[in-house]
Amino acid sequence: MTKKNLPTRRSVAPVSDVAFTGWQLSLFQGFLANTDDQIESLSNAVDLWDSIPRYSISRARMNTMRTADGFLGVAELSFHYRGRALTARIYPAQIKNDDGQWKSYYPSAREELVEYALRKISAEQGAGFFDQPNYRSGARFSLYQLRKELEQQGHSLRYDQIIEALDILSLSSIEIECATDGGDGAFARSTYFAALSGVKRKDYETHRDSRWMAQFHPLVTQSIDHVTYRQFNYQRMMTCSTQLARWLIGQLVLKYTQAAMLNSFETRYSTIKRDSALLSGYKLDRQAIAALDQAWDELKSLGALSAVKKIEQRGARSKLEDVIYTLHPTQEFVAEQKAANRRQSNAKSRNSNTIEMQRHVEKPHKKYSARAEKQGK
Repeated sequence: MTKKNLPTRRSVAPVSDVAFTGWQLSLFQGFLANTDDQIESLSNAVDLWDSIPRYSISRARMNTMRTADGFLGVAELSFHYRGRALTARIYPAQIKNDDGQWKSYYPSAREELVEYALRKISAEQGAGFFDQPNYRSGARFSLYQLRKELEQQGHSLRYDQIIEALDILSLSSIEIECATDGGDGAFARSTYFAALSGVKRKDYETHRDSRWMAQFHPLVTQSIDHVTYRQFNYQRMMTCSTQLARWLIGQLVLKYTQAAMLNSFETRYSTIKRDSALLSGYKLDRQAIAALDQAWDELKSLGALSAVKKIEQRGARSKLEDVIYTLHPTQEFVAEQKAANRRQSNAKSRNSNTIEMQRHVEKPHKKYSARAEKQGK
């Protein structure tokens, strides 16, 4: 592959000041909590976007998948979202290494952490933007700010590692396809970060305030517009030691919305394996199930779950066919989900009222304009 055939990064077009202060953005940034410490621990989970297994291919697996020239093909992952079968196709980024050679990378665990950190930064006033006329959203930040956010969450990265992660996010594409009723396939394709702008320097400690901008994936923008995001305990997620534990937390936030002490949640090993794509690297099911059990234990230790009951389903000759997990939440997780429900309900109500008020304001204006035009004739 020659350099002229490599995909190029799109730069973020200028963003107006209004995009950093709009009403829709204020709903995204306004968390429901009792203390400043609680607000600091919160971020937003994005419904469909966070259900896509978009970071599921580890660096170790990539090494086994590359060609002799260092390139990767298109990865195809099948998963379900709200009962509908979807396919994600991931087109890798081509990155020039220190030795001058081009090498392919899929977004993986490091890029996942960087995206979550930037989404957290976008929830701060003056950092996030929602540009309604151009239908885009994102974050304005410095590499120092991003690095400090990651450090505070227990993930220390060098500047060159952060820059490489941003490059991979802005150069990797993801295509989401679903079958239509007519049998055709409808799809949407975009890079993980729709655009990225910044300044590469030799000494970032001296130039801490150099501004970067990342434009989020269109599904994030759509979620902000339609108020389909949910607040969740971001610090707990970032504390998780494995991607699988982070994925489980995210799915519980998005699906276990009616969490209660007397209301358990049931899921299956086969469902988690299919939808997360994080267990396919194990040669044996028992190894994957052991990793899943460890992830459940971590969620218990982090205060999300109080108990996990496990029932093995076996077929002929006692062959293990599936595992059913019944999850019981902690009071802390129940309170978090109830707060998320109230916040989302309030935000949707305020958004609807604002849209209705705008319609009432616009209608007389349109009538007046039509009348004035008629009188002018």
